[in-house]
Amino acid sequence: MHELSIAMSIVEIAEEEAKKAGAVSILAIDLEIGTLSGIVMEALDFAWEAAVKESMLERAEKRVHRVEAKAKCLDCNHEFPAKTLFETCPSCGSYFTTLLQGKEMKIKSITLET
Repeated sequence: MHELSIAMSIVEIAEEEAKKAGAVSILAIDLEIGTLSGIVMEALDFAWEAAVKESMLERAEKRVHRVEAKAKCLDCNHEFPAKTLFETCPSCGSYFTTLLQGKEMKIKSITLET
């Protein structure tokens, strides 16, 4: 379950930034997670409980913003919702497509108490 290492990395990054800012606690954290990131949300939620114990995030509100995957055809420039990493263009059938968004896993913001 790589979600535990992801949760632990989030805690580490958030605590490091909070300490740099001189915060006493973290009130909330906003995460952006793409629908094609490979992260199983239920597993992340389960791992989160263990990762935040005795950390500055233990009482923080975790807000997850899902980023719907979107791709673009390199032949006809049509943009379309993507359900998989490699999809053909629904407009022209081309295999030459690129993913524009949907693989994200990032900390968007951290709300601190100073």
